[in-house]
Amino acid sequence: MIINKMKKLLIVLSVAMLLVSCGSSNQGELVGVRKSSSSFNQPDPYGMVFVPMGSYTMGIGGEDINSSMLYEPKTVSISAFFMDETEITNNEYRQFVYWVRDSIARRILADVNPEVYAISESKTGETFDPPMLNWKEKIDWNSKDQDVREALEAMYLPDHERFFRRKEIDTRKLYYSYFWVDLKAAAKKEFDGEKLTANDYSIGEADNGITADRKGAWSNRKQGYTDRSVYVRQEAVNVYPDTLCWIHDYAYSFNDPMTERYFWHQAYDNYPVVGVTWQQARAFCTWRTQLKNSFQSSKSSSLVSEFRLPTETEWEWAARGGDRLNPYPWGGPGTRNVKGCFLANFKPLRGNYLADGGLTTLIVGCYPPNHYGLYDMAGNVAEWTNSAFDPTAYNFTWDMNPDYTYNASEDAPPVMKRKVVRGGSWKDISYYIQVTTRDYEYQDTARCYIGFRCIQPYMGRNKGDNPHLSRVYR
Repeated sequence: MIINKMKKLLIVLSVAMLLVSCGSSNQGELVGVRKSSSSFNQPDPYGMVFVPMGSYTMGIGGEDINSSMLYEPKTVSISAFFMDETEITNNEYRQFVYWVRDSIARRILADVNPEVYAISESKTGETFDPPMLNWKEKIDWNSKDQDVREALEAMYLPDHERFFRRKEIDTRKLYYSYFWVDLKAAAKKEFDGEKLTANDYSIGEADNGITADRKGAWSNRKQGYTDRSVYVRQEAVNVYPDTLCWIHDYAYSFNDPMTERYFWHQAYDNYPVVGVTWQQARAFCTWRTQLKNSFQSSKSSSLVSEFRLPTETEWEWAARGGDRLNPYPWGGPGTRNVKGCFLANFKPLRGNYLADGGLTTLIVGCYPPNHYGLYDMAGNVAEWTNSAFDPTAYNFTWDMNPDYTYNASEDAPPVMKRKVVRGGSWKDISYYIQVTTRDYEYQDTARCYIGFRCIQPYMGRNKGDNPHLSRVYR
């Protein structure tokens, strides 16, 4: 009898211990705070292709015909990223312009009719101060409401500036205002006895929350700053392309039809956008990031997207397409294929622009892609990069993800505004469409032969097989 009771007691104790052990999630082990069953898989962004991580010898591999000494060879290593398979087209950039136009119009209408065009409270009772714009409500540009018509009249050109009395949006008012965090300024070391100052070529005030302990010596960056808002910069950029760049760049060439039609006419929807400055290209990347993340947050997704311009080394690595020693993106030593056809839109022979199939720009993707699936990495239009231009940049940048960039202020000397341009264009000879050739343009200058494309950093996966890594080590 006593033995049976002891058996029952042991069984009860065993079950109790089992339940206690099952109720503990970590069983006393170091397992982290995220559930082991959770996984993250970054999807391939729409219109982008994967560029694997790798290393290559950056710089010229052949003759430096200009004797410029800008291409001293240097081995660098690059992280993986996604890149637009083509340059940004007129139609894609037009989405940005229309978004800015509509946001300004909604801001005007929110003052006239806040019940319709403004949202002051969410469905959960959260209040917004200032109110948010209501993007679900369509804008009636031909409204019969006199107050609405008069409010929207501020969006149009004044009567004395209208050609043939046509009502046109005043593109001079299409400004996109955005904020960004100057991480480089926040990471700078300080000189004891002085306040840490922001980047000399950024907009912002010095950090007034920093004091020094020792005098007259360099010290490590101090932690626990009192106010991080000093590193938040604000930019306001007019987003409409310079449609007069065709006439400005070629004053003695009849390019009037390109000026009147190239950006807005549907016939040029899939042509690369031109006439955009480096500042406008950066603003587009910020807007694209905002657009994607707003959608992700509406779907309760944890994925945070970031779009930006590629650095100079990222662009060259992508353009090479895995062919580390060849001068052109398609991997060969020349500009023709085995049938004698040109492989890019540039200025072949002795100026026969039509020999390659195009006079000026062409629809993106007309020529075969490189081995990564990227189109027009040579010719069609040259492309902005995020990097600042300096003849000796290869010598002082790091050999892992090299980056030399800054945002020059409006009153900075012109030499500080130079940004690296890569790839060559429809008006360049074959030398300038090589993957190693460096060129530059000023960040506030728009050209009829310069466009851009975006990249998105690759964050990888935290569980399971990674198909992208298999592409790296195949």
